[in-house]
Amino acid sequence: MNTELTERVIEMLRTVYDPEIPVNIYDLGLIYNIDINEEADWLQLDMTLTAPNCPAADFIVEDVRQKLESIDSFKRVDVNLVFEPEWTKDMMSEEAKVELGFA
Repeated sequence: MNTELTERVIEMLRTVYDPEIPVNIYDLGLIYNIDINEEADWLQLDMTLTAPNCPAADFIVEDVRQKLESIDSFKRVDVNLVFEPEWTKDMMSEEAKVELGFA
């Protein structure tokens, strides 16, 4: 696993926000899996949304894709939108819970 590249991916994901929530998608717990191949040129990402019928879904997924494609190493980026397991507030970081008043 390429730890440095994974950290770069996480850093980039922390710049993506749901327009209705003032916390980034990584700290919201919406990222389920980051998988980078051995050559470090292909990224597969599994993510979810806070609700399956999120009106900003297309915007958020495209924002994720564009930002991750801007990392020079990757020739291919696949963003998979999944709904299993279902997202819950327990998946948020402690910072996100505090920011949103859940802690």
